[in-house]
Amino acid sequence: MDAKVALSMQLPGAWGVCAGGGGLSSASMLSSRAKKKKKEELLMPAMRFSVARRKWSGGRRSVFLVDVSCSYNEYQAPTLKSEKSCTSFDESVALKTKTQDIEPYLRGRCIYLVGMMGSGKTTVGKVLAQVLGYSFCDSDALVEESVDGASVAEIFNLYGECFFRDKETEALRELSLRNRFVVSTGGGAVIRPINWKYMHKGISVWLDVPLEALAQRIAAVGTNSRPLLHEETGDEYTKALRRLSSLFEERSEAYENATVKVSFENIAAKLGHKDVLGLTPATIAIEALEQIENFLEHEDSEARMEA
Repeated sequence: MDAKVALSMQLPGAWGVCAGGGGLSSASMLSSRAKKKKKEELLMPAMRFSVARRKWSGGRRSVFLVDVSCSYNEYQAPTLKSEKSCTSFDESVALKTKTQDIEPYLRGRCIYLVGMMGSGKTTVGKVLAQVLGYSFCDSDALVEESVDGASVAEIFNLYGECFFRDKETEALRELSLRNRFVVSTGGGAVIRPINWKYMHKGISVWLDVPLEALAQRIAAVGTNSRPLLHEETGDEYTKALRRLSSLFEERSEAYENATVKVSFENIAAKLGHKDVLGLTPATIAIEALEQIENFLEHEDSEARMEA
């Protein structure tokens, strides 16, 4: 594995939580767009495609297409200071070996990461994209870009959750027409059956993380960027855990539709860790590749039996 794959992966603790803005003041909107502009300057676009954008004018709504881009090359998610995790040499070798094993059977199919908010889909997705030579795309970022750069929290507040889910489905439909993408989906993308229709054109991977660990991670960076957590009261951890528990109860069956499941508890047990907080993104990515390999082997075996 070359030095590019063995690069340092920065994130809160070991597996990351992506933080964002909130609020609806003109200052916050400008701040959000400034951050978006800075992010775009860092990105090296790997592919551009169109997503429908709705615009209100004179009380009427029109629909037109805008170009959006996806890449994994430069941008990294925000981190908590003093907490860093690096891909070790052994992890790099394991990633390369697993990638070589599955590439002939993967045939360029997209990989969709699903899971609860804060489960590390973006961070792990970037590792997978790097080693597979895929492009990385965050479906939430596509939605934000199609709504003039407004953050997810701002979209929820301005237009409501239904509007956001419609835009999310549009983004997944567009991505389902592409090849060689690793896609980080929003936590609630699994609730619409039509989204599964699009994701099942590729391989979906459920990152299954204990709720207590998720609550700790989200509480560490605050809940402002998590619109579905705003209605809860109490300290950050209590708010996060209470709402996460409710959301998981609603979504757990939907997550079972994923092609493969990556259990953080199983990884920790296999490695002799007391909890999941010490798992690195590379370790999680290796497990994801192993589960994908198992699925592809089973798929190939069934195809040969039918031939």
